[in-house]
Amino acid sequence: MNIILLVWNYLKAKPLNTALNIVLLSLGIAVIIVLLLFNKQLEEKISENARGIDLVVGAKGSPLQLILCNIFHIDFPTGNINLKEAERIAKNRLVKNAIPLALGDSYEAYRIIGTDKRYAELYKVEVEQGAWFSEELEVVIGANVAAMTKFKLNDEFASAHGLTTGGHAHEEHKFVVKGIMKRSNTVLDNLILTSVESVWHVHDLHTEEDHQHHDHEHDSTFIASPLVPTVAAGDSTKEITAMLLQYRSPMGAIQLPRFVNQQSSMQAASPAFETARLFSILGVGVDILMAFAYVLIFISALSIFIALYNSLKERRYDLAIMRSMGATRLKLVVTILSEGVLLTLLGSIIGLLLGHGVVMLMTAFVAETQKAGISGIVFYTEEWIILAGSLLLGVLCALIPAWQAYRTDISKVLAGN
Repeated sequence: MNIILLVWNYLKAKPLNTALNIVLLSLGIAVIIVLLLFNKQLEEKISENARGIDLVVGAKGSPLQLILCNIFHIDFPTGNINLKEAERIAKNRLVKNAIPLALGDSYEAYRIIGTDKRYAELYKVEVEQGAWFSEELEVVIGANVAAMTKFKLNDEFASAHGLTTGGHAHEEHKFVVKGIMKRSNTVLDNLILTSVESVWHVHDLHTEEDHQHHDHEHDSTFIASPLVPTVAAGDSTKEITAMLLQYRSPMGAIQLPRFVNQQSSMQAASPAFETARLFSILGVGVDILMAFAYVLIFISALSIFIALYNSLKERRYDLAIMRSMGATRLKLVVTILSEGVLLTLLGSIIGLLLGHGVVMLMTAFVAETQKAGISGIVFYTEEWIILAGSLLLGVLCALIPAWQAYRTDISKVLAGN
């Protein structure tokens, strides 16, 4: 009889034991797969979203909050900063590029960002339909925003104050959709971009003086702000939320953060440092869950070993009959090893499917997971290592029972029966 068929029949003969061993192992594997998928994809998303940004400058407060709010857009602003003071940093010789961000409103929890086209260029995102905003109250929406809101070009909507649904709606100033961005699998997919002036307009921060500047911006006396060109440089009445900086040289990483933190009322936060700190904080919870998964796998391995060892005692007569019918000692060893490997293989495959299934369900039913771009239909090379490791575990669990089968003395067993 074929060895695999023989092993399969042995396993079917004890369905409860077989099912228990497979369930224990599959649960441990599933927990590891879920953590692997979340960890790897979060690392990739964070790396993609922070690329090209060397420093974030904003109001004093938590540096981590500053990064989470202005790069990943999952937290609230630490406050506003004065445009005049921000210009002083933007004109520093160590700064290559400075991009303004003005936050405050959202639509159905999708954040509206007042900025300029350079922000989208950071992520190399282009417009798929329509065009970039050129006038006040025109917006370009991300791919996920377009998919969830069903907005089309020239549709109008009123923003709400804050980041949650149900905030105060600005019905008197409606935004117009002028463009839809290509899907980029970055944070821009979940954003609505407009000009900084639009954010000021909605919050009634435009004054008569602004209109005069706008009307006479081509006058010889008009000096444009390096951050918001339609506003005169040095305007101390205007505020933005934050500024994204790129260094002109590596010297900027050494001097600029200290200069901002010590010589201004603002704070500077490094995305690389703060995201590393974030992962070290999250790492504690991940390590605890990973340890729990390893405990499940250890219990499963112990259970498989006990099951194989006990079944060997019951099958000594069967094995002796097999020997008497011509089966070699090696064939008995292979039979027992195959039983351990088949158990762990089934547990691993079910665990892999279960892990991916859990992530897919979370993506379908948890909005935050969907916004973060986590997917259950992604496979990593580490999963092959987990599969190979589980097969090795099956071999290790079956080694002692296989050795006992190898040493079976057919004459004593048959005489004893």
